[in-house]
Amino acid sequence: MSTQYPPVSFHFKVEFNGISSQDSDVQFQSVAGLSVDIETEEFAEGGENRFKHKFPVRTKFPNLVLKRGMVKDSKLIDWCRDAIESFQFQPVDLTVKLLNEEHEPLVTWNVVHAYPVKWNVSDLNAEENKITIETIELAYNYFTLI
Repeated sequence: MSTQYPPVSFHFKVEFNGISSQDSDVQFQSVAGLSVDIETEEFAEGGENRFKHKFPVRTKFPNLVLKRGMVKDSKLIDWCRDAIESFQFQPVDLTVKLLNEEHEPLVTWNVVHAYPVKWNVSDLNAEENKITIETIELAYNYFTLI
């Protein structure tokens, strides 16, 4: 009798199509924003005062937020800098892969048409002993599960 356990959420990688495959550009501390909401529109029916009808309109995806220790000589950061400094946007597809103990994908999210909208470096403080964390925020059209 085998027991299925839920997968752990700390073993994952993020791959950017056409940007970089070096280890520093696929390893992140955290990924947030893999969620979807369905927007609804209300319609009031004449004579019906108890409720309003709600109809689904479209899906809405929040920005994807990636965090990692700051990396020098990163092709991913070069791609972000092109967008932020030169206003040259080159949207890419990316995949977020949740891995098992053999480093094989359990679940893969394919994020479509992503581009950077924010880059942030954690506060520098001489009174703390912490790693410098960079945060990359990406807007995207939608994601699919593979």
